Amino acid sequence: MTRATTVRAVLAAAVLLVSVLITLTMSPRLGLDLQGGTRLVLQAKDSATTKADRESTDRTLEVLRQRIDSLGVAEPTLTRSGEDRIIVELPDVQDPRKAAEVIGRTAQLSFHAVQGPGTEQEKGKGTGLTLPDEEGRLLDLGPARLTGAGVKDAGASFDAQQGAGWTVALDFHKGAGRDWTRLTGEAACHPVQDDRRRVAIVLDDHVISSPQVAPSVGCNVGLPSGSTQITGSFGADEARDLALLIKGGALPVPIEIVEQRTVGPTLGAAAIDASARAALIGAAATALFITFVYRLFGALAAVALAAYAVISYAALVALGVTLTLPGLAGFVLAIGMAVDANVLVFERAREEYAERPGRSLGSAMAAGFRNAWSAVADSNVTTLIAAGLLFFLGSGPVKGFGVTLAIGVLASMFSALVIARALTEIASRSRFVSDYRGVNGIARPGRVRTWLARRDPQLFRSSRRWLLISTALIAVAVLGIVVRGVNLGVEFTGGRLVEYSTSRPVDVETARTALADAGFGDAEVTTAGAGDLSVRTGDLSNDEEHTLRAALAEEGGHTTKVRDELIGPSLGDELRRNALIALAIAVLVQLAYLAVRFRWTFALASVAALVHDVIILVGAFAWLGRTVDGIFLAALLTVIGYSVNDSVVVFDRVRELWAKARRVPVATVANRAVLQTVPRTVNTGMGALFILAALAVLGGDSLADFALALLIGICVGTYSSVLTAVPVALVLEKSSKAPPPARKRAPRRTSGAGAKRRDPLDNGARV
Repeated sequence: MTRATTVRAVLAAAVLLVSVLITLTMSPRLGLDLQGGTRLVLQAKDSATTKADRESTDRTLEVLRQRIDSLGVAEPTLTRSGEDRIIVELPDVQDPRKAAEVIGRTAQLSFHAVQGPGTEQEKGKGTGLTLPDEEGRLLDLGPARLTGAGVKDAGASFDAQQGAGWTVALDFHKGAGRDWTRLTGEAACHPVQDDRRRVAIVLDDHVISSPQVAPSVGCNVGLPSGSTQITGSFGADEARDLALLIKGGALPVPIEIVEQRTVGPTLGAAAIDASARAALIGAAATALFITFVYRLFGALAAVALAAYAVISYAALVALGVTLTLPGLAGFVLAIGMAVDANVLVFERAREEYAERPGRSLGSAMAAGFRNAWSAVADSNVTTLIAAGLLFFLGSGPVKGFGVTLAIGVLASMFSALVIARALTEIASRSRFVSDYRGVNGIARPGRVRTWLARRDPQLFRSSRRWLLISTALIAVAVLGIVVRGVNLGVEFTGGRLVEYSTSRPVDVETARTALADAGFGDAEVTTAGAGDLSVRTGDLSNDEEHTLRAALAEEGGHTTKVRDELIGPSLGDELRRNALIALAIAVLVQLAYLAVRFRWTFALASVAALVHDVIILVGAFAWLGRTVDGIFLAALLTVIGYSVNDSVVVFDRVRELWAKARRVPVATVANRAVLQTVPRTVNTGMGALFILAALAVLGGDSLADFALALLIGICVGTYSSVLTAVPVALVLEKSSKAPPPARKRAPRRTSGAGAKRRDPLDNGARV
């Protein structure tokens, strides 16, 4: 072995060993959609005194953390998102009503001077407040003199000696204690039994207690700053809940639940099992396929593929990435896409061997890795761009998919350029492998390449023919969008979507009638696979959802909530806007990158094919009536990366061949480049299709739309990268005045005798 091969082998063994250790000793961090639970997104709002900025949101987060800890939820997760949002994940919480009640209450505790009796005409918010006291009498309250932020501690206790029942004792911070002394001192200046001698304690615009200041307290003296008690007709639970809210802390700013998702644990377990089966079957099919096509070297690539799966999984676990359902699907998909670099290298090695049959197998493989490097790098960079957009512009599970895809791309490059290269270099130095062409799989051209070389079809003799076909496909897609409309999911429209599983079968019409009788006449009821029912409504509170479930239970028996999604209208508008921004940025970034790496004509042609794929995919979902949601957005951006990936490979070959034959018409060069890259396109596409077909068939309803979108996108993207992007580039080249690309000078290399390295295309003949 050479020194470089030894280094690669040692590096591969070390990384693989560490990955195996991590896999055996660490457990993955599962998202709520895989382990079951509730996810809440809270939006901080400006109050009269505090702006909802990063600082106030961080304080709010800490208050919520204390409240949730008091609920006893196992391993809750709270994180700030952006400037004014908080994401709360509560594993194993299936009924979010109690959690939402405790978390969502603003607990805006305030203390007011009573200015006298109030009237109905004054009731409402103004400079002060006119609110009913605990007995229902209206009181005119002055502005808040201090808030719950000044409360140091709170506790519920039963006062048996004074007969006050359950009370809540409050301890104030030092500064707030002085305000309390001043407030009670001013109230003590009024006669006993006068309403103005009372102090009103208000929680969320409700007077929970308005005690008189004791007669023993002197005017302008007030109560000492130690503590006070809230008395009222409290039960034990009411007193404890009130103390819990106050002890947890008054929120610096009000909050609103803008998103709520609940997933049953059975759905997550089924998704994990389905994805695992799809991964095993799809990966096995992909491994058998590349072994059949590339013989021994294909089998070595399959070994590298298995190593890739272990490395990428270990990276996800070691980095603490939360593995969500889309992320799991992205991990499975990346297995199929990981063969792309190996296929590129093997096809280039076949070309090298075909052009110089007498060269050694090792040198052909080395040339294959060297010549494929630019296409591998460019195609993976475009996929990383798509993954980055998913992470920065997506939300929730879509972010997880972006992280998983990025890790998968990096791991696939390592497996192809280090592990697979080390294995193939060791194998290529074996005399047995070199002598028997039927064994190594590289020394003989593939069947697709042989057939194309024999037929030599002139694909671009009439480029406009392909453009007319692409235009017709776009027209059909746009017609579907206009006629059928795009079925936007709850994520983009706002509202609530709940899936139920019933013990007795319930048809859709019966369910609609039952819900209409219960007061939910606007609810949309559809089937959700496996006999489940999907109910979609507008604004629906947690109590109303409980009533809705009870109505279904009367018809279907025991009713279990499988999935629950609540999206506020403001968040839906934001997600829809972010989706459009993500698509626009994806187009612009890909255009800029390709313009720098290639020619502006190639960049525009690639982007035109990209837009072609997006429109057709959206139109296909419109015709099929499928839901366009966040998961579809993840699939769409993945298709964008895949489409540009294919176009990069084709145009990389066009640039290479055109630089070698600058006087040859570009249409002839493009035709030759396409014919040379078709084997790679077919073989890579087959690797991804095996995985996606397994996901579509075995992945269940939760992954069916995701797999379908990628199946359509990859098929359309494969077509457009050849028969849309190249014809567009040829049309643009007619108006371009830029010269053909310059030929790269091969670096001078010398052997032991100092001989200059001959160009691989040079057969040595001279005139």
